[in-house]
Amino acid sequence: MNMNDYNEKMRGIPSKRDDPYAQAAAAVDSPGFLLTSVERLTGLAQARSLWPVTMGLACCAIEMMAAGTPRFDMARFGWEVFRASPRHADVMIVSGRLSHKMAPIVRNVYDSMPEPKWVISMGACASSGGIFNNYAIVQGCDHVVPVDIYLPGCPPRPEMLINAMLELTRQIEKRPVLAHREEIARAVEAAALAATPTSEMKGLLA
Repeated sequence: MNMNDYNEKMRGIPSKRDDPYAQAAAAVDSPGFLLTSVERLTGLAQARSLWPVTMGLACCAIEMMAAGTPRFDMARFGWEVFRASPRHADVMIVSGRLSHKMAPIVRNVYDSMPEPKWVISMGACASSGGIFNNYAIVQGCDHVVPVDIYLPGCPPRPEMLINAMLELTRQIEKRPVLAHREEIARAVEAAALAATPTSEMKGLLA
């Protein structure tokens, strides 16, 4: 399945239909043919050369390690180089529960990573605290670092991590890198503020 077929399939999903954020981003004028082509080329280069930093915190890290084995082979997507140094990495996979004692270290590692950088929150504990609703665990790593992809599960399978990686790759491919990215960010923020709050939605959220 090529990218056009995939985008058409995603537009058919009810939750993706009439997305106000996508419409707001599309409403911003593009920088022109030449610069748009440069953006696409840059996005493709960034999306195909992602190096994760080693950030295994708990049991989800076992599934993350399994994703790198020959059975699942995340190397075919160019993600196999897990870097021990944050200076050489651009993706952080927070896999496992994040304690308050570990939170400053995770933030320090994130701040040491060069721009641009992205974060995947792997598992229920990293995303929302999971079953550990107590004083010792941060109730979601987005309190410490900005998260781009939330991956549910306890623990999520390696296939789910690979799917999250591919979704992040698609986001990076579409990420604006020129000056108009600020206009897109403002338009998306305005659309988010104008959207109906989830608490006021009725019926199925599909």
